[in-house]
Amino acid sequence: MFRLIFSIIALFITASIQAQVVGKNHSNYTEADTLRGSLRPERTSYDVQKYHLKLKVEPDKKFISGSNVISFRVEEDMPIMQLDLFENMEIDSIMHAEKKLKYNRRHNAVFIEFEEALKKGKTDSIKFYYHGNPIIAENAPWDGGFVWSQDNDGNPWIGLAVQGTGASLWYPNKDHQSDEPEKAQLDIAVPTGLMNVSNGRLIGKNDLENGFTEWSWKVVNPINNYNLMINIGNYVHFSDRYKDLDLDYYVLPYNLEKAKAQFAEVKEMMECFYEKMGPYPFEEDGFKLVETPYLGMEHQSAVAYGNKYLKGYLGNDLSGTGIGLKWDFIIIHESGHEWYGNSITSRDIADMWIHEGFTSYTEAIYTECRWGKQDALKYLRGLRKNVGNMKPIIGDYGVNAEGSGDMYHKGANLLNVIRSIYDDDELWWNTFRDYTQTFKHQTITSADTEDFFNKATEVDLKPVFDQYLRHTAIPVLQLRQGDDKILYRWNADVENFKMPVDVIIDEEEIRLFATSDWQSYQTGEELDELKVNDLEFYVNTEVVP
Repeated sequence: MFRLIFSIIALFITASIQAQVVGKNHSNYTEADTLRGSLRPERTSYDVQKYHLKLKVEPDKKFISGSNVISFRVEEDMPIMQLDLFENMEIDSIMHAEKKLKYNRRHNAVFIEFEEALKKGKTDSIKFYYHGNPIIAENAPWDGGFVWSQDNDGNPWIGLAVQGTGASLWYPNKDHQSDEPEKAQLDIAVPTGLMNVSNGRLIGKNDLENGFTEWSWKVVNPINNYNLMINIGNYVHFSDRYKDLDLDYYVLPYNLEKAKAQFAEVKEMMECFYEKMGPYPFEEDGFKLVETPYLGMEHQSAVAYGNKYLKGYLGNDLSGTGIGLKWDFIIIHESGHEWYGNSITSRDIADMWIHEGFTSYTEAIYTECRWGKQDALKYLRGLRKNVGNMKPIIGDYGVNAEGSGDMYHKGANLLNVIRSIYDDDELWWNTFRDYTQTFKHQTITSADTEDFFNKATEVDLKPVFDQYLRHTAIPVLQLRQGDDKILYRWNADVENFKMPVDVIIDEEEIRLFATSDWQSYQTGEELDELKVNDLEFYVNTEVVP
């Protein structure tokens, strides 16, 4: 019966690959992509409540071993459960009610059979024992895996980044962004003399008397799978507070004084973000910056910091304006993810612009708080030079496929366009804060985001979102000289595209309610006297005969 059940499952999965994919490039995806990216009964029949990881990390062997207790609520009768763990990691056993469960592996998916189907409404758990040498990242955080490094004193210094690649690279879980555990605990044993820093609050330290010390951390808020983290090193700790929020910092000893100076920016950042976005969404778990042997990552309540205590992005300004050298990019950007990506999470990785577009916009928010709106607008305009406009921002659904990297800077500029369409900063910031609070600790879709911002204004934003998110090109304002007038219309991929745009004619700013049909503006000025307000609108212009 066991083999028969899994043969049927295999046939079902294979047959459903095309049905699961929503997008244009179906033939480019594999069964493994569908197993990772889609939601079938083996996943949707249960809701994860908690992960409790208990691991031993052996740096000399680049080896981890231990278990994960996965607590869940059964949403529908469940004979079979899918979890995910990379193929190179060995499974020792999977236990339920003190009995070993049978399982079948298919790519990086693990299908677990219960002796009797678990009944809807039941709260239960399994304990998943495993070990292995997890994948090593060659260039973290741009590729996923462990970073087995050493500090300047020769001590092991270990980090981990798995966004995109998947948390199942190093521990068994439901590796899909739609389901976050409500809480988590990490008991991580490392060689005595080293420290492990993970998410949430430190709840204990236990000398195991075998050359290893176990560090226990507890998370009491929902957390995305890829945010659960370990950071191992010879860390020293210092702390601060902003209002009721604990600020904790873990750095290498020889960088302590540099860190104290650099991390002072956190309180200024929090003051700005609290005003514009609302309170820090994980106050119960505190806020941490942890020095890492790679550039950085938004690990919830334990943000990875590797910017070498420089302003900008490793001493560079991504905008090319000089404005990005006024602040530490990794502190601001990765902390911004606590609101967008960690608190508000896209249900499918195809909608990752919800993470990256909004978080890139927080860079401009911080700039505006500190140095004014004009600098923020110039910074955003400068970021456009990094936009390729080669593929859509939104990816294909159901196959673990992100869209274009333009989700960062094009996404941020899209938000600036929406703000400019609002033409009312009080309305904009009220809507922005309301959005952040409305979807706090939730997984959402792009449609949820678009509808929220659309409802706040009388202007129909649907064609605007469609053009910037689902097509490659930005809209082109076509212009034509007429007798005592200027003719204008939009050229865009979206049928019947319409969007207001501000232009400057004879030093006066006016708003054109442009559509895909030719309209006219009566003026005695020549066409070359007209300029689009390109600080606020990310569009192209074209003069046509």
